[in-house]
Amino acid sequence: MKISRNGLLFIATLVASASAQTNAQRCDPQLGICLETYFDPVYGAQYAWGFPPIGDTKYPNEFVGQWTIPNAGLWAGVALGEGEVRMNGNLLISAWPNAGSIVSSTRQAANYVQPTQYVGPTLTTINFVQNSTHWKWTYRCQNCTTWNIGGVAGSIDLTQPGAFGWAYSTTGLTTPSNPQSNMLAQHDDARLWSFPKPSAVVTEATYAAYLTAGSTTTSKSTTSASSTSTSATSTSASKTTSTSVGPTVSATPYDYVVVGAGNVGLVVADRLTQAGKNVLLIERGGPSTFNTGGADFAPWLTGTKYTRFDVPGFFEAEFSSSNPYWWCNDIATFAGCLMGGGSAINGALYWYPPDLDFSASSGWPSGWQTPDSAYAALAARLPSTETPSPDGKQYLTQVYDVVSQLLGKRSFTALNINTNPNAKNFVYGRPDYNFVGGERTGPLGAYYVTAKARANFKLWQWTYVTGLVRNGAQITGVRTNYTAYGGNGIVPLTAKGRVILSAGVFGTARILFQSGIGPTDMLTLVQGNAQGGPNLPPQAQWINLPVGYNVSDNPSVNLVFTHPSVDSYDNWAPIWASPRPADAAQYKANGTGVFAAPSPKLNYWEALGSPDGKTRYVQGTARPGASAISTVYPYNASQIFTITVYVSSGLTSRGRIGIDNTMYAKILTPPWFQDPTDKTVIITAINNLLSTVNQVPGLTMITPDNTTTITDYVTTGVVGSNHWVGSTSIGTNATTSVVDSNTKVWNTNNLFIVDAGIVPAQPMCNPSAMLMVVGEIAVPKILALAGGA
Repeated sequence: MKISRNGLLFIATLVASASAQTNAQRCDPQLGICLETYFDPVYGAQYAWGFPPIGDTKYPNEFVGQWTIPNAGLWAGVALGEGEVRMNGNLLISAWPNAGSIVSSTRQAANYVQPTQYVGPTLTTINFVQNSTHWKWTYRCQNCTTWNIGGVAGSIDLTQPGAFGWAYSTTGLTTPSNPQSNMLAQHDDARLWSFPKPSAVVTEATYAAYLTAGSTTTSKSTTSASSTSTSATSTSASKTTSTSVGPTVSATPYDYVVVGAGNVGLVVADRLTQAGKNVLLIERGGPSTFNTGGADFAPWLTGTKYTRFDVPGFFEAEFSSSNPYWWCNDIATFAGCLMGGGSAINGALYWYPPDLDFSASSGWPSGWQTPDSAYAALAARLPSTETPSPDGKQYLTQVYDVVSQLLGKRSFTALNINTNPNAKNFVYGRPDYNFVGGERTGPLGAYYVTAKARANFKLWQWTYVTGLVRNGAQITGVRTNYTAYGGNGIVPLTAKGRVILSAGVFGTARILFQSGIGPTDMLTLVQGNAQGGPNLPPQAQWINLPVGYNVSDNPSVNLVFTHPSVDSYDNWAPIWASPRPADAAQYKANGTGVFAAPSPKLNYWEALGSPDGKTRYVQGTARPGASAISTVYPYNASQIFTITVYVSSGLTSRGRIGIDNTMYAKILTPPWFQDPTDKTVIITAINNLLSTVNQVPGLTMITPDNTTTITDYVTTGVVGSNHWVGSTSIGTNATTSVVDSNTKVWNTNNLFIVDAGIVPAQPMCNPSAMLMVVGEIAVPKILALAGGA
């Protein structure tokens, strides 16, 4: 094995420049090759790829890869595949340094267990080098782009952007010299990343150069691909270049680029294409429901159309999976990075918004009040139902029966909530959903379906937006990690084109920061970032707006009870792998039964006065099971249920979100109870709820127990509800808001935001339907503005 000083310098130089999670073409001066490279900011690892031309007969079914891993990483691995990239069912490659050489193997796993050998591929080490900080392995993997594991075929599709997974461990192996050694412990971390695969496809001549870039030793997957090494010391840094060596895709300009295929972005894209505009919708994640190409099936639903994201009853399983790839891994709270965003994975409570949600008192400017046509448009596309099971029956009704007794003692009235959205005081009812045929529907089952049928609609999945190309007030393009597109990953706009950000409270704020829009402290962090800094507009063009301020989220408190009539449904634990046989068979047969609905079974609302003279509303949600129990009482786990109490409309506490120097989106100031009056109100609401517990025979509260006061429990037990709003608030001036009444970003010509970030105050209910109404209102306003496509 040939080792050069330049190779050691290359490691140091690349690692120093890799402080943001991104993909880019990078060149290795030691080997003289350029590869599409992913940079991981968490551990400082890098994973690079190069593929021969699609359909090439000289180099079929293979690729060249390169890993650069910190020495703390005693082993690393990648998972190949499409759709829901995960360890089980996909070809795995693992490697680690040992005694001056590299040890590598191809593996498989049918479940989340220790991977075993996968026979068939051939790994060939092209080059291996290790210095005092990192190790770098360049390799050829033959017979590696298709596989069959456990009877399930898999492959790498190079025609479109997709995803790969990585694993990283600081714990070693039982026998490091053995390529099939067991790992001593599970990896420290494992995630997936979107990857522009077409950008990694090169010419045959370029690919042939990869293979001769270093001396090689070949190894089947059963043996070590070993080499010798000598020690060397890096004393200076060499400069690396960024050169595109693969074929490029012609860049088509669009009238509208919509960023984020979540709850609101789908509405926006559909209504724009309906108006005849050429629209590109960019989603950083991949498929979810079956109609988006999703293929993540529970073991008992293999061979059906019911994926993880189609089955409403799998909601609780989203929080207990060993591989929750659907959550964004660069945001410090739950956020969905997949088609549909939060609407594909949330509890799906679907409440038509009351007039108060869009009132001037809630911070909305003129022109947004009582938008009856938008309400009607949403209800026509997605009507609500209290009976989500297609057979018209209610299931697991015990929690509803018990809590309705509790509320009835205080003279609450039972209603069909969506028949009178403005009635939100001393009322309760069954949850409303927008399901059809026992399946999660939402915007993916309505707006997406009509949009994708139009020739003027284009969707990119697995594509990460890293900022906007801006010349002063004018946005000229959208920068992505799909670097083959136009040779630089920039999506151009038509002469009158516009960009609409619908990437969510955290995602949209980060894109603005990376585009030179926001508070100076956040833009300075981007400026100092090796990947983000060079793409910022000149400092003289920075736009100082309060991006990230004014955020709110419902403070919520969980109360756990028991009642002898309640079925906790095994606390939802076995629903994915081993559900109750009768319920599973019923749903599989016709989409009816327990699995046709998520866990919530009752909701209620109450209006409360407060010392500051403002009215605040409290919502409660009751469901079988409990996420956490802390009690000195003995209890029957099969009889537990939870009532979650939230402060909603009228909430006055605000916080701030932002980024760190790796572009990780985070909470800077938690919004909960910044105003102590919000805490006073929720304590009052809980005491009101508990005032009639003794009047319901058999009902016992076990959390909190009698060792904790309600005040102390609220103080220590408050959690967020993940109903974030306000980070790019709508308003009437650029001092206190980020967008104007038409959702256009202040001091820009053609940049708009339509997502939860523009909502100035916490809405009355779970916000899914309300946010779709925001989309329905916003699109006509945007289209009516002069100067646009």
